[in-house]
Amino acid sequence: MKGGDVILRFERVSKTFPGVKALEDVTFDIHRGEVHVLLGENGAGKSTLIKILTGVFKADSGRILLDAKEIRPENILQSRKMGIGTVFQENSLVPHLTVAENVFLSRELKNSFNTIDWKRTYQECERWIGGMGIAIDPRVRVKALSVAEQQIVEIVKILSQEPSLIILDEPTSALSENEIDNLFSIVNKLKGEKGITFVYISHRMEEIKHIGDRASVLRDGRYIGQLPDLKAAHLDDIINMIVGRPLNEKFPKRSVQVGEAAFEVKNLSVLKTIYDVSFQVKSGEVLGLAGLVGSGRTSVAKAIIGVLRRESGEVFLDGKKVNIDSPNDAIKHGIAYLPEDRKREGLLLQKPVRENITLPQLHKFRKFGVLSKRMEKHAAHGLKKTLSIKTPSIERLVKFLSGGNQQKVVFAKWLCAKTKVYIFDEPTRGIDVGSKSEIYKIINDLAGEGAAIVVISSELPEILGVCDRIVVMCDGRVTGEMSRNDATQENIMKYAIGGA
Repeated sequence: MKGGDVILRFERVSKTFPGVKALEDVTFDIHRGEVHVLLGENGAGKSTLIKILTGVFKADSGRILLDAKEIRPENILQSRKMGIGTVFQENSLVPHLTVAENVFLSRELKNSFNTIDWKRTYQECERWIGGMGIAIDPRVRVKALSVAEQQIVEIVKILSQEPSLIILDEPTSALSENEIDNLFSIVNKLKGEKGITFVYISHRMEEIKHIGDRASVLRDGRYIGQLPDLKAAHLDDIINMIVGRPLNEKFPKRSVQVGEAAFEVKNLSVLKTIYDVSFQVKSGEVLGLAGLVGSGRTSVAKAIIGVLRRESGEVFLDGKKVNIDSPNDAIKHGIAYLPEDRKREGLLLQKPVRENITLPQLHKFRKFGVLSKRMEKHAAHGLKKTLSIKTPSIERLVKFLSGGNQQKVVFAKWLCAKTKVYIFDEPTRGIDVGSKSEIYKIINDLAGEGAAIVVISSELPEILGVCDRIVVMCDGRVTGEMSRNDATQENIMKYAIGGA
């Protein structure tokens, strides 16, 4: 990196949405050939700034300079032609197209007859996917892939374009440790050998210190300051700069009296996916379900609540067998599931925050047979405050919230239901460091009230910090189980790759 060689500059950039000042006079530089981390809580303005840079939004005022020339892209395609590639936090793939078709969409590889050269297309796609250290068939349709696999395809699509500036918005939120290492190797190679600049957005503190060179911090739409050397920065100072206050504990301690077995799964199998999985969760206990991407963690959750058809297996609540053939059955029996993919499975994007929060338990908000909006508002306002959901109104459509605040709405929905069993699949995915601490406290409070909780997470520090006991899966089977006291990242990874 050439010292002081500025590739990108934001000058007094401002943007207002109805009722929200998203950005206010944001000014800072990004140097050529660096990994520049953009930090801030959910709703701080990070994604808005990136969407202005890529032509999704237009700034109300201010300007953006790329190589000292002002740019005003009208759309993502224009920004791409300017040499800006973007992996957005939300999936932008075309589900019914194949992996290879998505990777080379609008820039198809053609032969001398001006038709698509499928052999070369598949070979090139395999080469880029192989660089991520994972095997995905370029011929398979995207809709058949898991969330993590789709995220990898998103990253491959942008990396394969080899732009001069690459924006990675929460690129590792669904990736395993091995896949993250592979991505970082590619980033460092492109940065070192080709001088490509990266703008990196993530809430994972250890991750940004590992990959980032410098960082700029936004808070409530304003530029707060810069960290000139991320690797030398103290973690507590970074967090304090982001949230504007010190966090006493990353993983709040709790002392809960664990009771009898409240939730049990016996011999659960799903065709070619899950094989004879059994575990139990006691009242007041938090059980972690760990494993690499594709290990079957999410499939177990979906089979429990009736989304996936079970070949065999039984579910017990307080020692009594219950029949669950659909998500409605699960809700009736007091089992809540917070899904990994909030947009497709957890939210009604065209509905307001209020309606999303109260949706699973509408019968609780009826008065004389009529839905009471006043009761709905009371419940939604309370959870908005509890989870610090940043929205000007509970009547705001969920699609207009930031990704992290959308995740909080999903969380609020199940807190509103007050169920007996909670299955949280990647509960803090896309959540900032301050909100993570709040989420962990809520999990502790639920356990303290006697709930049985299952946490599925790709973040090993989270699994180790939150859970009382950990079950590890590999290739659809349980390969290990350990208490919090016996668990280490090394032990979990040993079982996660099939060790005994």
